[in-house]
Formats: sequence, structure tokens, C-alpha cells
Amino acid sequence: MADAPSPDVVLVTGRQMRKPDPEIHLLVAALEQESIAVVIAPWNNATDWASVPLVVVRSPWDYTDAHEEFLSWARSVAGVTRMVNPLQVLEWNSHKSYLLDLASAGVPIVATTLVQRNASGTEQAGALAVYPGELVIKPAVSVGAIGALRAESSSPEAAAHLAELAAAGDVLVQPLAHSVLDGGESSLIYFGGQFSHAIRKLPADGDYRVQEHHGGSVVSHEPSHAEFVVAAATLAAAPAATAYARVDLVDIDGSPAVMELEAIEPQLFLDRDAGAAARFARHIATLLP
Repeated sequence: MADAPSPDVVLVTGRQMRKPDPEIHLLVAALEQESIAVVIAPWNNATDWASVPLVVVRSPWDYTDAHEEFLSWARSVAGVTRMVNPLQVLEWNSHKSYLLDLASAGVPIVATTLVQRNASGTEQAGALAVYPGELVIKPAVSVGAIGALRAESSSPEAAAHLAELAAAGDVLVQPLAHSVLDGGESSLIYFGGQFSHAIRKLPADGDYRVQEHHGGSVVSHEPSHAEFVVAAATLAAAPAATAYARVDLVDIDGSPAVMELEAIEPQLFLDRDAGAAARFARHIATLLP
């Protein structure tokens, strides 16, 4: 029996997936249409990464459970072959302190205070006092709103949650963006720095989390000029060019602000635009040697 041909591209997924990747098959089909041999493998797989012309990090949704191990893997792969997104983007984007870098570059973001791991009680209380009223407390390394809490800044629940998270890692404290409750988040998706398509994620009634596993829903969206401007500035502020990215925006006082830049393992909503998977595949084809 003949050996299977070596792949041109490996699409990297998680070791243990909380749910199946709902769109990777669309990208596989689009790559095959481009005559690109592709396989899917978890990031800890015993692959001869040096033999793979291009490694595309797609859905390692468990990387937050093994942050340093994942980055160590990424460094080893980047040392022997081409990987996208590039290592410097993965390292930077894996910790939500990148939001402060965006702000320093003049990109509007949701107001953010970073609380360091093992911060003192005084420091934690000071961070909560920055934003009177409702706020959101979340781990600085996380996905899918896991570990996030919405609470009043002065409540015992907020103090207890911050203390618990800070005992394990760095934490973000942000004021609740009330526009999310009715308007949700708009997501602009880019391939190779070029706009592809957009969607809007809406929370379930009474919730602030827009992810589908929290009851959120997805509708079509036509970005405004202001959203395009902020998204472009966000990508320009990244430490390297991105092969794929999703910029999540919310309305703050009538203007768009960055809630997240997703450049490691974002859902790209390829099923929401008929040409999206093909556009992504064509860009991947340009990255092959």
C-alpha cells in the first residue's frame, strides 16, 4: 500500500476540544479545490513539523489550559518551518494585555485595567474602584468568556472573583459595555490583511456574553466606515502581518472600540459568506513556497 502524500498544509487544532470545530471542513474543501494537500492535527501531535511547508494555526481552543506549553510548541515549530499566524503574533495575542498595546498605539479599546497575578488586596480594590458600576472581570489568558464575571464593582462577588483569578494569573477589569446588551459585537474578518466579511454576534436576553455556547446568536452585518477604520488600525498595530484575524468591536459612546483582536484560534464564520473559505484558501496558497 502506497504511503499517503506529504501534506502541503497542516491545519492545527486542539488536543482536547470542548466542542468540534464547526467550520474547518469548509477550509479543507476550499484548500483541496486549490490542489493543496491538507491534513488536520492537534498542536501536540508527533508531526515532523520541519517537513510541512506551511503550518496554519486554526482551532487550538485548549491552548489557554496549557499556555506556556502551547507557546513552547509554537516556538519550536516556527524554528523549523513557516507558521501562521506568525509566532510573534501568537505570543502577543495570547495574553489580553495586548489591548493596552493597542491603546498605546492610538486604537480605541474598551477601557481596561490589568491586575497582575498575586496583586495585593489594595491593588485589587483599586482596580475595581476605577470603574464604578457594572464591570466584567476575566482572566488575561482565556477564550470564549470562560472565567468572566459581570458584577457591580463594589460587590463582594466582584472582590471574591478578582481575588480568585489573581491567585492563578493576570486578570482584566473592564467596565461593562452596555451597548452589547442590545447591539452585541460586530466582527470583521480579514485574510492577509484584506477584509473578507462581517457578522454581528448578539447575546441571549439578559446576558452580556455573545458566544453561541452562552446562548448568543449570529446575524449578518454591514460594517460602517468607522468600523473599517478601527479594524485597519488594529491590524496595523499587531507585531506582524496576519494571515487571518477577527476584530471584535463594540459601541462606546457612539463610536467603535476594540473588544478583542482574535488572531490565534478565532471562529471565522466561514459558513456566513459563500466565498469566505475560498478567499482564505487562496491566501494560504500564496504563502506556500
